[in-house]
Amino acid sequence: MAAETSSVRANAPESSSRRGAMAIITALFFIWGFLTSLNDILVPHLKAIFDLQYVEVMLIQFSFFSAYFVFALPSANLIERVGYKRAMVLGLMTMGAGALLFVLAASVPSFPLFLTALIVLAAGITALQVSANPYVAVLGPALSASSRLTLTQAFNSLGTTIGPFLGSLLILSGAPKTIAEIRQLAPADLQAYRLQEAASVKLPYLGVAFAILILCVLIAKSNLPALVVERCDAEVRASVWTQRNLVLGAIAIFVYVGAEVSIGSFLVNYLNQPNIGDLPEELAARYVSLYWGGAMVGRFVGSALLQRVPTGKLLGAFATVASALVFVSMLTSGHVAMWTILLVGLFNSIMFPSIFTLAIDGLGPLTGKGSGILICSIVGGAVIPILQGALADNFGIHRAFILPALCYVYIIYFALRGSRRHTVSGYLQ
Repeated sequence: MAAETSSVRANAPESSSRRGAMAIITALFFIWGFLTSLNDILVPHLKAIFDLQYVEVMLIQFSFFSAYFVFALPSANLIERVGYKRAMVLGLMTMGAGALLFVLAASVPSFPLFLTALIVLAAGITALQVSANPYVAVLGPALSASSRLTLTQAFNSLGTTIGPFLGSLLILSGAPKTIAEIRQLAPADLQAYRLQEAASVKLPYLGVAFAILILCVLIAKSNLPALVVERCDAEVRASVWTQRNLVLGAIAIFVYVGAEVSIGSFLVNYLNQPNIGDLPEELAARYVSLYWGGAMVGRFVGSALLQRVPTGKLLGAFATVASALVFVSMLTSGHVAMWTILLVGLFNSIMFPSIFTLAIDGLGPLTGKGSGILICSIVGGAVIPILQGALADNFGIHRAFILPALCYVYIIYFALRGSRRHTVSGYLQ
């Protein structure tokens, strides 16, 4: 797709075939949501094990989400060569390999090896993202694309809700030493402690690898509706960057994913603060499930609302509330600060699918290229948490939330103005 632009459309599948395909794609959304939210548990866990600064531990999110930027367009090329079904199978196989690498990383233990496992895992997820999002968008009437994609994203949020809860039980259930105690350990004792603490990662990721294997077999034996590829010439291909709604939508995806991931990544440490929630890490991790669970509830509700309310208006309203909640959390403390930041998840709900469908609206034969660019923009989940980590190290974790608050301000602009469909030069399409 990097070499030749194309768009996709379902080859008139029967309604029963579409339902079966939607069920399979929904399972993919669930599994990568589960794995993505487990990163929020790895952040405090590996921070303590390896005695890392915030900016250092945010390399977890940087490694994971930078894979989207690196592998999105190669994944699109893979889809053109082998088709959607085989690309999904290969993506799942790559994810399984990444999950097994976590077992090796925990056996060493090695922070760089954990980061390598995250990159491999995310490379597989990227292949699924590039194929699944546009697949859902075209698997039915265009007018209900936002609603349909929001519904599948709701099951993605089910995965992100379950992930932190199980992660808190399986990964953070021990009684870790304080940083001061860790720093006093002799080298041999420190290595033994790290091996003991890192071992808690093995069981969850072995379970994930087994689940991925089952899903891989199911998809390999399934009969997904074929998609017709419509190719365009070099002149049309070159015009993709003149599509204003796509360019501004790519920025919106960048800041949205960055804001969502930043908040989720810092929640355990934020709720652990004496002036916020004063919660132990294991209990704070369970509250992360409420953050992602809010997104799940919002997506089920949003799927219905998007059939009645214009996508841009609803997106603008949700982004306004999300920004306000983050600002309130920054300016307060205690339970007010705690619950306002958790509520942001509810209003994150419709943002990704709404931005995605607004950004590719009207692209025609440029849809495939546009989808690849939007998936590349998920790299915001790598960049913005690192920036927020630097802010937290220098100004405190409370003030660092100014960054995601400003991200939501941009999304308000995109929803109400930037998503209007015309070229960069200003001529309507």
